Amino acid sequence: MTLSASAIPESVADRLERETIVWLTTVGRSGTPVPTPVWFEWSGTEFLIFSRPETAKLANIEKNPQVALNFNSSAQGGEVSVFTGTGRVDADGPTPAEWAAYVEKYSGDMAGLEYTPEKFQQDYSTLIRVTPGRLRGW
Repeated sequence: MTLSASAIPESVADRLERETIVWLTTVGRSGTPVPTPVWFEWSGTEFLIFSRPETAKLANIEKNPQVALNFNSSAQGGEVSVFTGTGRVDADGPTPAEWAAYVEKYSGDMAGLEYTPEKFQQDYSTLIRVTPGRLRGW
């Protein structure tokens, strides 16, 4: 089941456009949730997350593709948005348009870490696509 765009409130859609960090929670080998802050691009239907190859999050997704993604809440505990869905590694990688959108969003952050987009793509060469099936929030 895929979450339809019409099921995403405008306030959450705005965050999908402006936020730079989302928490990706995978299920570890022992069954324990493993939250990790990651950069992401929202394609309109799925989250695109780049990873270094052979990380724990990739192994976790391979074993159990059920994941959750959430933004930080407000200081008062509001503005909670939790997406649950399915993650998968896309061996084909991003489309040129997806990569261009990602670079536009993070080029300043990459430069701050002394990365060029090309070097970043070499080091973070594995694309995870997360298709959300449900959104919870309050």
